[in-house]
Amino acid sequence: MPIQDLKDQIARLPEQPGVYLWVNTAGETIYVGKARALRDRVRSYLGAHGVSPRHDALLEEITAVEVILTDSVMEALALENHLIKQRSPKYNILLRDDKNYPYLQLTTSEPFPRMLVARRVERDGDFYAGPFLPTKLARRTMGLAHRVFGIRSCNEVITGLRARPCLEYDIKRCIAPCVAEICSQEQYGAAVANARLLLEGRNDELIATLRERMVDAAGQERFEEAAQLRDSMRTVQTLRDRQQKVATAQLGDRDVFGLKVGPSGGAIHVFAMRGGRVVERMELATDPGIAVRDADVLQAAVQQLYEMRVPAAEIDLPLEIEDGEAMEAWLSERAGRRVRILVPQRGDKRALVELATRNAELSYRTRFNENTAAHFDALETLRTVLALPAIPRRIECFDISTIQGSDTVASMVVCEDGRMKKSEYRKFRVRGLKAQDSRLKRPEPEALSPEPVFGSDDFAAMREVVQRRYRKVLADGGPFPDLVLIDGGKGQLSAAYEALQEIGLGNLVGVGIAKKEELLFTRDRQEPIALLEHDPALLLIERIRDEAHRFAVTFHRKARSMRDLRSALDDVPGIGPRRRRALLTTFGSLAGVRRATREELNAVVGQKTAAAVIDYFAKSA
Repeated sequence: MPIQDLKDQIARLPEQPGVYLWVNTAGETIYVGKARALRDRVRSYLGAHGVSPRHDALLEEITAVEVILTDSVMEALALENHLIKQRSPKYNILLRDDKNYPYLQLTTSEPFPRMLVARRVERDGDFYAGPFLPTKLARRTMGLAHRVFGIRSCNEVITGLRARPCLEYDIKRCIAPCVAEICSQEQYGAAVANARLLLEGRNDELIATLRERMVDAAGQERFEEAAQLRDSMRTVQTLRDRQQKVATAQLGDRDVFGLKVGPSGGAIHVFAMRGGRVVERMELATDPGIAVRDADVLQAAVQQLYEMRVPAAEIDLPLEIEDGEAMEAWLSERAGRRVRILVPQRGDKRALVELATRNAELSYRTRFNENTAAHFDALETLRTVLALPAIPRRIECFDISTIQGSDTVASMVVCEDGRMKKSEYRKFRVRGLKAQDSRLKRPEPEALSPEPVFGSDDFAAMREVVQRRYRKVLADGGPFPDLVLIDGGKGQLSAAYEALQEIGLGNLVGVGIAKKEELLFTRDRQEPIALLEHDPALLLIERIRDEAHRFAVTFHRKARSMRDLRSALDDVPGIGPRRRRALLTTFGSLAGVRRATREELNAVVGQKTAAAVIDYFAKSA
């Protein structure tokens, strides 16, 4: 094995804490690990062959080792986590939130914070709460913060010099920090602090704070403010009483982990308890692949979850993890207080761990059934055949539908982890395709097939639609596909790549699938790729392509039927649905409108529009 050639180098490693990185022939980092004593830990790999299929696959790829010394195991833990996030090594356990639920972002990095809905947690100094399940709960909570505490929702730069507050103040959804005479920065800071208590689930503490302020305001005869605080307190009390009833007052603040690992992957369920109540829950998953130890998955879950979240005072796990003391020290440093990691054996804490574990088992059965495993086999085959850097988890497929250039439309369908995501389908009306404007730039010679591509509406349509789609994705910051599938041969694929290169996304990987022969075309290969007829990868590609075709044809039929239902009046400038209905109701038919006098038309649609109707029919006569 190549790793045996590293014996001398490994023997010279220091017996100090640090991080080691295994590297393959391409110079890519394929595994990152930490160690109390680097030499002992790295040397253990020399005799690790046969321990598990995962270790064997790793050992076959290793050609070099790099090490980074640290002052302590805790520092090694933090550095390991950073390198895993940065480099995504293929043999490390990478967890993901499969449902991508939203978070609420309190922009505490700003002098006058706002509350926003965010799809990912960033290390930008702001406070994040969530994820929220179901998704609509995030917007409801944000609306509650606006109504109860008056947190602003605008994008203005607040200076306090505005002459008068906006409508949000009048409808009691903002306390107007933009007008210093109405709300000072200190008053707004108190409102932000209360909103943060709400997001953290510390409702009892929030109620006590609101009650104290209410009594103080009433004592100083600020009765309107006291009444507003009273209503806010009642709203929070109602919210608290409606929260999830998995509650035991003695349990306080803790995060509880449940775990299920099987041959298809792993599922992790986390209950976040605040004040003895489960205020939120999170579902994480590992990719299907070679099975790993339960403790390894659990350690990766703890490590990666708290990279962006503040841990609770206590973390309850179903089993022991390696270097638990170092993990406690790392989490305590991040939280700014002591954090304990426990494995409860009895009582209410153990019962809650078992409840989280049952939820994790349900998530595992739901996510990793036989069909899912088959999908990942197909995706892995595609990764190998197309030489992709990672499994193509997200595939976006485009198809064009037209009849002799009439009512040209396009569809885009999305497949994630082998399952179609209908909520993310998109349809396009192709704009302004004229023969003289539909010429394409000549693609690179190696990307072209012998077939001509110039002057073809299909190619121009594909180019336009791909460019429109990914210009918007670029503006929104994602999500970007792992693979772009084009229904067509090299001509359509070249048109798609042109569009991607124009907007700076030429690094996206595209593949075309030709009809009948079912051959796959890529930019980098002259010859097409032929998969076996019953290959799961080909069957998956065909299923995605057929779904895109079905969606495009359905939209095209609808577009044709809408065209047939159009009236000639729709082409008259100034005529919309309301005026068209008024004309047809008054004169009975299009012929009746054509025969109407100027005075009769003036009475129905006004002088200017009447003139436009007369001019239109005069030109078409």
